Amino acid sequence: MVGTKEKQNKFCAIILAAGKGTRMKSDLPKVLHEIGGKPLLQYVLDATESAGAEKIFVVIGHQAQKVSACFPEGRCVFVLQEQQLGTGHAVLQARNELAHYDGLTVILCGDVPLLRPHTIKKMIDEHLATDATLTVLTAIVPDPFGYGRIIKDGQGTIIKITEQADAKESEKIINEINTGIYCAQTPFLLEALEKIENNNSKKEYYLTDIVAIARSQNFKVQACLTDNYMEVMGINTPEEMANAARYLKN
Repeated sequence: MVGTKEKQNKFCAIILAAGKGTRMKSDLPKVLHEIGGKPLLQYVLDATESAGAEKIFVVIGHQAQKVSACFPEGRCVFVLQEQQLGTGHAVLQARNELAHYDGLTVILCGDVPLLRPHTIKKMIDEHLATDATLTVLTAIVPDPFGYGRIIKDGQGTIIKITEQADAKESEKIINEINTGIYCAQTPFLLEALEKIENNNSKKEYYLTDIVAIARSQNFKVQACLTDNYMEVMGINTPEEMANAARYLKN
């Protein structure tokens, strides 16, 4: 029985770190900005390793060589996203490495430095306990403006994620938001990524579309609620960087 459980808990991680981070007002790639003398990406790598990832893939794009040069060989596998065509497209760049993997895949963000290993493990445990195909890490925030809202049915299963621009007035008051962090059955993930389309205003392939794809096949999409919304807040501006630094210091 131990062997079976270990196999169930096996996971690899994909960390999305290809963005420019234009709101940081700096030429430095966003994931290389430092808090407490460590780049943002280092915090995410540390948490992912501590949670027990078998293998870590980091998707890089903007100033890719500069990012990869900051981390020792062997710690993770860097995957290049030559064109930044959205988060779904970014994850798809790791499809060859995942093609024959029999564990779970956890998708993380390279600009979320406060995420704890405990939270990653909790998401995996809940994913397995609920027999979900896809689990979305969510958070309840004081001000959900700008975030994708989590829409659920009466049983607490996720129906869809609605972005701010597309949300109805009744949906805008929902304060449970998508953190951009997921746990998925790997075969489903690879199949769903191939079905994502870019028929939106930005002409990008959105990772959030895998929720609708799972639902269309009657697969279970579960929410895992974080204990503290601060740990899943992404860094997009110097102000958010300063807030994260203060949080870590305290």
